[in-house]
Amino acid sequence: MTETEIMDFARGEFEWLHAHPELAYEEFETTARLRAAFEHAGIRVLDLPLATGLISAIGTGKPIVALRTDIDALPVHEETDLPYRSQYEGKMHACGHDFHMASVLAAALLLKEREAELAGTVYIVCQPAEEAPGGARTVLDTGALDDVAAIFGIHARPIYPVGTFGLCRGGMMASVDKFEITFHGVGTHAAQPDRGCDPIVMAAQFVTAAQTIAARNISPLRPAVVSVTYIEAGTTWNVLPERAWMEGTIRLFDSDDRALVKERVASLAEGIAAAFGGRAEVTWTAGPPAVVNTERWNTLARETAAEEDFAVVDAVPWMAGEDFAYYQEAMETCFAFVGTGLSPENHHPKFTVDPAAIPQTAHYLACMAEEALRRLR
Repeated sequence: MTETEIMDFARGEFEWLHAHPELAYEEFETTARLRAAFEHAGIRVLDLPLATGLISAIGTGKPIVALRTDIDALPVHEETDLPYRSQYEGKMHACGHDFHMASVLAAALLLKEREAELAGTVYIVCQPAEEAPGGARTVLDTGALDDVAAIFGIHARPIYPVGTFGLCRGGMMASVDKFEITFHGVGTHAAQPDRGCDPIVMAAQFVTAAQTIAARNISPLRPAVVSVTYIEAGTTWNVLPERAWMEGTIRLFDSDDRALVKERVASLAEGIAAAFGGRAEVTWTAGPPAVVNTERWNTLARETAAEEDFAVVDAVPWMAGEDFAYYQEAMETCFAFVGTGLSPENHHPKFTVDPAAIPQTAHYLACMAEEALRRLR
C-alpha cells in the first residue's frame, strides 16, 4: 500500500470503529475488524487465549518492542452530530480509543512496508478493557510480552490542537484507588434521634474531614485528589437509617502518598464513627499505579515527535488513571499525549477527535518503534 492508501484506510477504520463502540471485554466486533485488517495486510496475529483483543507481530527476532492501543469504549450516550456517530445506544468512544486504534493500525501498516529493514520485531498490542480498568493485566497474563523490552502508547488529549505532542518528566497520569465505606449506626424514628445513632451524620462529617487529607497531610508541591463520589443512605423522610454507604477515589503520583492517604481515609472513617457511637467498615479496590515514563524513551519520544513536526510541549500531568501503567511493572515504557483538536474533555458525551491527527501520530509511532529497535541492538 502507498502511504496515501494507508492513511485513507486508517481514516475509514477510525470512522467505522467510532460508529461501532463496544464496552470492556465485549469488544468482539472490534477485535474481528482489527484482525481482518492485519491479516489482509499479511501481518501475523499471535495465537493467544484472549476472548477480546489481540497481538500481532511485524519483523523477526529480538529485540522486541511494542505499540499499544486500547480498544474499548465507554457507557456514554453520544451527543455529537458526527456523520459517523455511535450506532449503539448508550455506548461511545468518548476517550479516543478509536483514534488510538486507527493511529496504531496505520503505524503497523507503515512498518509492514518496511518490515525487511526492521532490526527486530514490533508487537502491535490491541488491548481490551482499559476502562475496566485491568485489560493490561489480561494481556500480560498471557505471557506474550515476556520478552518485550519496551512498550509505547498514546492518549488523545482535547486540550491541545492537532500537531501538539505532550510529555512529562515524572508522573503523567495518576494512580487510581477506589474506597467504599459503610457507616453503621442504630436506626430510629426521625422524631427521636436520641434513641438511635445516626450514620448520616457520620458520613457527612467524613466527607468534610476527608478534604483535609490532601490539604494537610500531603505536601502542597504534590498533586492529590480525595473525592467522595456516591452516597446512599435511608429509605424515607421520617426514619433515621441503620447504615450509610459511600464510595470514592484517590488519585496521586507518589507511592508513599498513596499508602499514607489509604491509612488516613481508614483512620478518619473509623475515628468519626467511633466518636458518634457507631462503627465504620472500609474496603479498598486498588487500581493501576501512576504512569511514569522510562527516561531514555521519554528523550527519544521528544526527538522523534520533533522530527515528525509535532510541537512538543511539557504536558500538564493528568489526574485521570491509565492501566498502561501496569506494563511498566514488567518492561520499560513511554506514554505520550497527542493533541486531537479542542473539544469537551475525555469521557464527555460531546468529546470529539479530529482525524487529521492520525497520519502524524502514525508516523511518530512507527518511527519510535524503528529507532527503539536500533538502539536496543
